[in-house]
Amino acid sequence: MTTPDTQRPRPGSDILRTALRRNRGAMLWGTVLMGLYQAGETAFPIALGLIVEHTMQNRSPGSLGLSIAALAVIITTVSLSWRFGMRILQKANTTEAHRWRVKVAACGLQPVARDVDIKSGEILTIATEDADQTADIIEVVPLLISSLVAVVVAAVALGLADLRLGLLVIVGTAAIMSVLSVLSKRIGSSTQEQQARVARAGAKVADLITGLRPLHGFGGNHAAFRSYRKVSTEAKLQAITVAKVNGAYAGAALALNAVLAGAVTLTAGWLAFDGQITIGELVMAVGLAQFIMEPLRLFSEMPKYVMIARASAERMALVLTAPPVTTPGTQRPAAGGNLELDCVRYGTLRDLKFKVSAGEFVAITAYQPRAAADLAAVLSAHVPPAAYEGAVRVGGQELADLSIEAVREHLLVNPYDGEIFAGTLRTNIDPSGTSRTVPEAVEASMLTDVVALHREGLDYGVRDRGANLSGGQRQRLSLARALAADSEILVLHDPTTAVDAVTEQLVARNVAKLRRGRTTVVITSSPALLDVADRVLVLDDGGVTAEDTHRNLLATDADYCRAVAR
Repeated sequence: MTTPDTQRPRPGSDILRTALRRNRGAMLWGTVLMGLYQAGETAFPIALGLIVEHTMQNRSPGSLGLSIAALAVIITTVSLSWRFGMRILQKANTTEAHRWRVKVAACGLQPVARDVDIKSGEILTIATEDADQTADIIEVVPLLISSLVAVVVAAVALGLADLRLGLLVIVGTAAIMSVLSVLSKRIGSSTQEQQARVARAGAKVADLITGLRPLHGFGGNHAAFRSYRKVSTEAKLQAITVAKVNGAYAGAALALNAVLAGAVTLTAGWLAFDGQITIGELVMAVGLAQFIMEPLRLFSEMPKYVMIARASAERMALVLTAPPVTTPGTQRPAAGGNLELDCVRYGTLRDLKFKVSAGEFVAITAYQPRAAADLAAVLSAHVPPAAYEGAVRVGGQELADLSIEAVREHLLVNPYDGEIFAGTLRTNIDPSGTSRTVPEAVEASMLTDVVALHREGLDYGVRDRGANLSGGQRQRLSLARALAADSEILVLHDPTTAVDAVTEQLVARNVAKLRRGRTTVVITSSPALLDVADRVLVLDDGGVTAEDTHRNLLATDADYCRAVAR
């Protein structure tokens, strides 16, 4: 179940248009300032040519001083316009990248359609590198326009000196852009493939880190490493291909720009030698020929960055346009906290039917572990209602009719392998910092010994995935987080499999005491938890086959006794 996206699905081009539209103010000012910068840079060799021309004609100190003052104004304009223009554009770029990172992360935290082959590691790459490269379009467009301004100013200035020089710049620039536009398309496709392969390598690393302990346990770490090396090698080879294409593009751009600058210089020299232009105009032409290489380089590189931004936007669209596994409703469950399954068929579950009244503590023991996993998946809304038959009702309302916010507010399913995050014990127990039952949750989960073991207490640092905690400590930390949430309905799946028998007894009693008056379902085979439950449901062959208290079932049901007795 996911939060519906009210916006229509957007391909990469729409994402780029959205980024440009909401930053048009910053881009306008950035374009104006960067245009001033390029115009000032272009004016510098023009001013030098005029200085030489007038100085040689007038030989006046006043004219020389006025020229130096004009150069100072040009230099100041160039410095300030670059400084403030880039500040505006980079701020808009960074802000836009942040927006897309947050949006992709928000979509990534929700389950997407099963036919979209995107793993968490790939989403991480898309939410970082691709979001940043997409936002670069905010800088690319103003720099492209400002570079065009410089080329146009240079062409006009050279055209005023001699029409042939101006036409040479215009025709040469058009020819350069035509050649480079072909190369830029290949860069876009190669970059998109490289990003996909890097993302797959990242996803493989995430999977390996998640399963590192079991891999070490059965000696599969070497095979896993070979698998990752293969994926990483593919990413490396594609990166080399992209580097070759980029190198060819950069080399072609530099060579073509140099040819154009050389052509302008030689043409100006021939015109000056022939007496068709003055010495001052020759100085201006030579200066512009040298200067124009920089805006031409910038101008010729922009198509490459546009293609990279588009490729990244297309990859972001894979996440942003992925359809939700279901369309949630808008209703909210009635107060009370009762939970009901009505003839649910999914996986190993066969017409499963039971009801947990508000405030009741019910334990469910499944003879087949797969059935327990399927039940937890259905209750946690990881399985869309359309994927199973029957109905799940929370507070009298079907799960399919409830909004995701209402489900999360009323129903919490804590998995047996609850994730531990880098941070502290406190931030793992109460991520939002709003829980008022953290001390009670710590005590009920028997996490007090871990807190007391460290002088930092609840502020003790926890490494990524709880690497500095034992298996039992991680499990109790996950249980404490579930209890601290104080949800109206709490479902625990095997919350004590990694703790010793004595601790398990204490945890069972504490959980029953803390959750008194709140609806609680525990999927477990632990005798301690089964004993504190108000009643026990036996799940066999996909359905409920027995129902009573733990002690009555021990006395009357031999199969139950064999399944749970330790």
